Amino acid sequence: MTPTAGSAQASPSQTLSRGIRALEILADAQHPLTIAELAGEMGVHRSVAYRILRTLEDHSLLVRDDGGRVQPGPGLAVLARGVSRNLQTAALPELTHLANALTMSAFVAVWDREECVTLVTVDPRHTGATVVQHPGTRHPISAGAPGIAIQSALSEEEWAAAAPGIPYRAEAAEARGRGYSASHDEVLAGVSSMAVPVRVPGGRPAALAVVYIRAAQDPAEVAAALAASAGRIEAQLGG
Repeated sequence: MTPTAGSAQASPSQTLSRGIRALEILADAQHPLTIAELAGEMGVHRSVAYRILRTLEDHSLLVRDDGGRVQPGPGLAVLARGVSRNLQTAALPELTHLANALTMSAFVAVWDREECVTLVTVDPRHTGATVVQHPGTRHPISAGAPGIAIQSALSEEEWAAAAPGIPYRAEAAEARGRGYSASHDEVLAGVSSMAVPVRVPGGRPAALAVVYIRAAQDPAEVAAALAASAGRIEAQLGG
């Protein structure tokens, strides 16, 4: 059967793909990059990278310093603000409460294909030692308490249909029964995490989590605080 024009899959745009790749490289870089360095990372000629960068610069998605090095621009912050806007708005007060009440870094992670992506983070006030969990941080969905919590929002059958090829962890079934997940030493060496699922109406489940090096709190108390905050977030989202 010959596919119709409406059903045929459109070919991806190479230029758009390269522009997105440039932004990903800049976001991961620890310092501003020269055009030559960025072109090398992208695997393209410097002239190609320069044309792409000029377009991104026109939209404030990157900026150049006095030395001509490039780094992410303020336009990205505007775009990021619109990502799961309702979830961010509902979660921020709860993250602030959790971070300061538990003296742990608190964050929301969302499911992105085979990964968890940190959406928004709050660190506790007046403490010197916190575990940095930057917005945009990624790790495999199959590792760590947030991924387990996201899986636990679905049954094993529902997960198999939604994410074929990604195994449903036994820990997700356990978390589904007890209401929270826990992990240690899975994403970062020496770091522990606890998480609960957040059900987003009309969307994929997310996870509300804390991450810490060590904690004096009873795990049951931490889990109860997470569950209470998740319930309030879901209520605001209309879940």
